[in-house]
Amino acid sequence: MNAPHPALPVHRAILQAPGFDNTIALLEEGYRFIGNRCDELGTDIFGTRLMLRRVVCVRGEAAARMFYQPGRFTRRGAIPPSTLGALQGPGSAQTLDGEMHRVRKAMMLSLQSPESRARLVALAEREWRIQFGRWPRQGRRVLIQEAQAVLCRAACAWAGVPLANAEEEVLRTAEFSSMIDGAGSMGPRNWMALALRRHTQQWAHEHIAAVRAGRPTDPDSPLAVIAFHVDADGEVMSADDAATELINVLRPVVAVARYIVFGALALYAYPEWRTRLASGDEAALAMFVEEVRRYYPFFPAVGGRANARFEWQGLEFSKGDWVLLDLYGTNRHPSNWPDGEVFRPDRFESKERGEFESIPQGGGDLALGHRCPGEMVTVELTRSALRLLVTEVDYVVPQQDLTIDLSRMPAMPPSGFVIEDVRPAR
Repeated sequence: MNAPHPALPVHRAILQAPGFDNTIALLEEGYRFIGNRCDELGTDIFGTRLMLRRVVCVRGEAAARMFYQPGRFTRRGAIPPSTLGALQGPGSAQTLDGEMHRVRKAMMLSLQSPESRARLVALAEREWRIQFGRWPRQGRRVLIQEAQAVLCRAACAWAGVPLANAEEEVLRTAEFSSMIDGAGSMGPRNWMALALRRHTQQWAHEHIAAVRAGRPTDPDSPLAVIAFHVDADGEVMSADDAATELINVLRPVVAVARYIVFGALALYAYPEWRTRLASGDEAALAMFVEEVRRYYPFFPAVGGRANARFEWQGLEFSKGDWVLLDLYGTNRHPSNWPDGEVFRPDRFESKERGEFESIPQGGGDLALGHRCPGEMVTVELTRSALRLLVTEVDYVVPQQDLTIDLSRMPAMPPSGFVIEDVRPAR
C-alpha cells in the first residue's frame, strides 16, 4: 500500500480592490489610500493595479514583519522612477541588495555613531540660536522654511562641505527642500525636484573629486568616509555613486524639518504639552517626539519586489511580485493603536515602540534591511529643536490654515506654520 502523499498547502486568494486601475484614487486619497481599501474589504491585504501594474498592498504589524524579512524584497523596480530620482538616485544603498547593500549600509551607519550625532545636533542648536537672535527683528517667520535653512547649514558643516556664503545657503536649502517636496508627486513639482537634484549632484561630485585629488579634510567627516569607501566588490565607490550618497546623507537631515513643524503644530494644538516640555521633563519630550512621528504623515508607504517565491498567511507570492507596505496605516492600525487617530504621547509611558508597530521610517534590522539609517538622527534633531522652541523663545501663532491635506504627498500645513512676535522666553 502506497504511503499517502503529504497534503499540499492550500493558498487563499488575495482580495482585489474594485476598479481596473486605482492610480487616480491613490492620487486623490494619498496617505489613506491603502487603509481605506483595507477597511472597505475587511482585510489587511488586497491586490489592485497602480500605473497599470499589479501590486499587493499590505498594512499592520504582521505585514511589516513579512515585508522586512532580510533579503525578501528588493527596492529595484519597486519605487516609481519619479520618486527614486528625486530622493535616492541610481546607485544608492537603497537600490542595492545582498553583500553590496550590507557593506554600503554599514558605511552609512558608521556616519551615525553617537559621537557623530551629537556633533550634528550641536551644530543645529548653534544655528537655531543664531536664528532666534534674528527673529525678533524679522516679523513673521515660516517655520518650515526656517527649519530647513537651519538644518541645511548644520548638515553641510557636519558633513565636511560647509556652505560658503548666504547665497549658497539659500541655493542648497532650496535644492534639498525641493527633492523632498517633489518626491511624492507627478508633474511640475517632481520635474523641478529632478532638475535641482541634477544641479546638486554636480556640486556633490565636485566635492568628492576635490577630496580625492588631495584637498585637506577631516578623515572622519562624512565627505571623506564616502569619498574613499570601498564597496563589497573591492572597488572604491564610483564618483557618481559617492556624490549620490553624499546627497543621501544631507537631504534626510533637511527633511527632519517636517517633523519639527509637526511637533510645533502639536505644541500649539495641545498647549498642556508645551507647558510640560518647558519644565524640562525629558521623559515627556521623548514620548512627545515618538507620538509626533507615529501620528503625523511622513512617508506614506514603501515598496519592494519579491526576490524569490515565498508564502505568508496562506498566500503565495512569486518572484518579482510588487508589494506596497502602508507605513501611515500601520502606525494607526487598530490592533496595536486602538485610539490611533488620537494624538496621545503618554501612550508611550507604558509601551515601548515595537520595531514593526510604529514604522514612520521603516522597520526591522537597521544593518540588514532597508530601514532608514538616519532614524536616530531624526529623533535627536527633533527633540533638540522642540526643546529649544519651548525653553528659549516665546512666539504667537497667528490665524492661518493649519489643515493637513492627506492627498498631498508629502503632507504639510499650507501655511508652513507661521509664527510672529518672537521674543526670548520669559
